Formats: sequence, structure tokens, C-alpha cells
Amino acid sequence: MNDSHPTTTIDVALGERRYPVWIGHNLLADRDRWRAMLRGRHALVISNTTVAPLYLQRVTQGLEGLEWSSFLLDDGESHKSFSNVERALQALADLGATRDACVIALGGGVVGDLAGFSAACWMRGIDFIQMPTTLLAMVDSSVGGKTGVNLPAGKNLVGAFHQPRAVVADIDTLASLPEREYSAGLAEVVKGAAIGDVPFFEWLEEHADALMAHDTALVIEAIARKVRYKAGVVSRDETEQGERALLNWGHTFGHALETAGHYTTLLHGEGVAVGMVLAAKMSERLGMSEAVDRERLQRLLQRLGLPTTVPAGMDPQHLLELMRLDKKNANGQLRLILWRGIGKAEIVGGVDETEVLAVLQAAMPA
Repeated sequence: MNDSHPTTTIDVALGERRYPVWIGHNLLADRDRWRAMLRGRHALVISNTTVAPLYLQRVTQGLEGLEWSSFLLDDGESHKSFSNVERALQALADLGATRDACVIALGGGVVGDLAGFSAACWMRGIDFIQMPTTLLAMVDSSVGGKTGVNLPAGKNLVGAFHQPRAVVADIDTLASLPEREYSAGLAEVVKGAAIGDVPFFEWLEEHADALMAHDTALVIEAIARKVRYKAGVVSRDETEQGERALLNWGHTFGHALETAGHYTTLLHGEGVAVGMVLAAKMSERLGMSEAVDRERLQRLLQRLGLPTTVPAGMDPQHLLELMRLDKKNANGQLRLILWRGIGKAEIVGGVDETEVLAVLQAAMPA
């Protein structure tokens, strides 16, 4: 990737509050841009043992003159835990962090979620800046202020809405991303198009091969289009009282698959990809959509290197039990994000569990 493309700036507006999302090259080293977002003299950089050796120095060079320290997680979803939140908070205590301190999240979604949650907890809420280093985090988890940690019972069951001061998406970091992780990020791009942007879905179908070849201009455009879509939804429904729940298309099934695989069988984006296919099959079963839309979705996901079938060895009944813990559920009944075809998602409450179980059973590999 070259750096001939100018930085794209997208504003996330939340009433009178707003923050920038910057997408471009060499942004981690562009301290004149992001350093102005730090209001105090303390900064804690939270990263992981994979990302830190590659990029931590670029960030800490921008903290010259401040009192700062770093806290590193081991890599992987299983480390998004309360025990690591406690360690992050202790790092803030050791730093003497005051209410004008800032947490900087340098990494993927796990780092961003845990860093944001830790910032939300310290002194009842301090600033944090997202510096996503994975495509998945750039297009989804770094924007919108959802933070949280996992429990053995399920993913993201504990968390807080806590918006960042800024999002610094330096696409140079994608050069070190394994291909599987890159594809996992594209699943969240597809999700945004599948639930509410038909022209974007058609654009992805047209440019799937070029995106897989890491065409710089198209990667930036894909990130920007997905972020603009999500920013619009978040600005209208910050705390997921209505429309924002649509962004969970594929996630009720997907989180159950991730949890059943102990966060090692499927990456988050892979779980979402399979989850979207299952949600489409559920919609078909309820007479809401046609097979042709689901087949089109599957073809696009497969072209982007993503799985579309349930991994072997999973138990449909166990998956259903995990789905019962989904945060969208109400009055003891399942609420799923389903669709009426590409671009037309909706929230459906009171879904019959026997119908869900039938979809899961039919999706199990022979």
C-alpha cells in the first residue's frame, strides 16, 4: 500500500457531542493530529503482545512530555476478561491517572473493547482514543462506543456505552494482518451493506476480487462507507433502543457459535458470516425472504474468504441455550435480527425456539 491517498475524516455526531474518525496512511505517527485530543498529562496505552512490537513505539513517541505507561494483553478473544480489566485499572492507579487522563487502545476489537470499558470504569469515566489495527476494528468495534468484556456464559455480557475522543484508523497496520483476519473484517463490511445499503452490497459484489487483492483505494472506500453507515445509525440511536439493534444482524447466531467454540474455533467476523447465513435461513423459514437473497449473500462471503457453514462438532441445543442469553431478548423470548432480502433487515420478537432449533439442526454438517 502506498501513501498517495489523502486522509478521510468522518464525524460521528451524538447530539452536541462529536468525534472524528480518521482513515488513512501513517496516522499513528501523525501525533500533531491525535495528540491534541489528550486533555491531561497521563496516558495509558493498552495493546497486546502481537501488536505492540510492531506499532507501540510509533504511538509512544507521540506521548513525549507526558506521564505514560503501557499495559499489554495476550492476543485473543479469551483475554477480554474481568481479570484483565482489573490489571488495566491497576495500571491506571500505578500511573496516578487523574480524571483528565486518557486510555489509548492500540489493537483490534478485543483491545478496543477492554480499553474502552476500563476507561469507562476509571473514576466513572475518562477519555479514550481508539487506534484500531485490524480491519474488523476499523469498520466496526472502534466506532460507536460499545465497550465490554466476556463471561464464560457468553460474549459481551458486561459492558458500557462509552464513546471515544477520536478513532485513528491507520491502514498501514493492515499490511501485518493475517489474511484470515483481513477476511474476518470484511464480514462486518458485508453486514452493513446487507442490512441497509443495497448499492453498497452491489459495489462489494463488483469489487470483491480487488478487495481481496488489497487495492488501497477500494479498501479505504470500503472502510469509509461502512463507518459512515454505522455513524449515521449510532447518531440516531446511541444506546441501542431501536435501529442500532439492526447492526447485530448475524450476531445472535454468531456469538453463540463463537462461545460454543471457546473463542478459538471461529474469529468474530467468521462467526458473524455464518450467523448472517443462519439468520437468512431463519428468515426464509418464516416466509420473510427468498432463497435467492441468501444464496447471493453466501456467494459474496465465500468470495471474500469467509465460512458460511456451521463448524463440525457443535450441538444445536447448546447453541440455542447460548442464544437465550443474547442482550436483545425480552420477556424470556428470542428477538432476532432477520431480513426481507438484501437491504431490508428488521427486529423480530417472540421467535419460536423450535423454529430456531430446526434451522440449527438443518445447518449442521453431515
